[in-house]
Amino acid sequence: MILFENWRRPKCYAVKHRDEAVVELSRSGGIFTAVSDYVLDQGGVVYGCVLTDDFKAVHVRAMDKIERDAMRGSKYIQSDIGDTYKNVKKDLLDGLRVLFTGTSCQVAGLKGFLEKNYENLFCVDIVCHGVPSPAVWNAYLRWQEEKIGQKIVDVKFRNKKDFGWRDHVESLMMDNGEQVDSKVFTKMFYDHAILRPCCYECPFKSVMHPGDITIADYWGIEKVAPEFDDNKGVSLVLINNDRGNELFEKVKKDLQWKLTKIEYSMQPPLIAPFSKPRSREKFWRNYNKKGFKYVVKRYEGGTMIGSFHQAFCKVKEKIKTIV
Repeated sequence: MILFENWRRPKCYAVKHRDEAVVELSRSGGIFTAVSDYVLDQGGVVYGCVLTDDFKAVHVRAMDKIERDAMRGSKYIQSDIGDTYKNVKKDLLDGLRVLFTGTSCQVAGLKGFLEKNYENLFCVDIVCHGVPSPAVWNAYLRWQEEKIGQKIVDVKFRNKKDFGWRDHVESLMMDNGEQVDSKVFTKMFYDHAILRPCCYECPFKSVMHPGDITIADYWGIEKVAPEFDDNKGVSLVLINNDRGNELFEKVKKDLQWKLTKIEYSMQPPLIAPFSKPRSREKFWRNYNKKGFKYVVKRYEGGTMIGSFHQAFCKVKEKIKTIV
């Protein structure tokens, strides 16, 4: 199985979609829409993550842009792959162009399942911070509903429209029309205690990824390409091999883009996995014995200071040793 092909280091781009409406509906700069538009226009299919009506993250298959649109946006919880790998293989054998999007471990899992390269398969992985527990996410939603006294009807993990691209606010829409804005789950996420154990040893926390293209938020864009910095969203795009380069060249016409240096584009998940916090065992012991209402008290109010932000302060010290 070949996970990394052709190139020793990825090409790095700052990217914004030319259509401002696409950027507004995306969590970063809209690169996913551009790539998936191309595959769909070629008669292909797209696999990606959506939220169900009960706010579970699942991978689904899209044959048109309306179905694809539900895949836009961030989902900071583990997605259920289900039969996706089997369905991807069937589509490939049927001769369809297939775009598969997911975390790096999901892309690596697909390639391991397929056991061979397919010329009609494109893989795009995301720079993943880590995968939180679905159980904690569900408990958080029930806690909010009980506290507010209304049923949640929609969720935005990052409300870019109201708070800008840089801020990280989850917004819950209630059945009475009220919008509840919170950083409670965000704080839990960045505290890292609710991540899956394997995320602390993730082999893909580097500049090397199994996708043909890797995408992320372009943090630090104000220094690298200030002309792109409008707080509406910019995508970091890593081109990992010839197939990724071919695909990117096909969609450049729909994008504003700038070739940048990866040395100036680093962020913690491109360097190493986040360490398991010393508080993790205590968190889960309290969660299992005393419940969500007990553990959530730590995350209500106050300033969000966690190992994610501390890691950013150390990025420059580590860059020279990894690139």
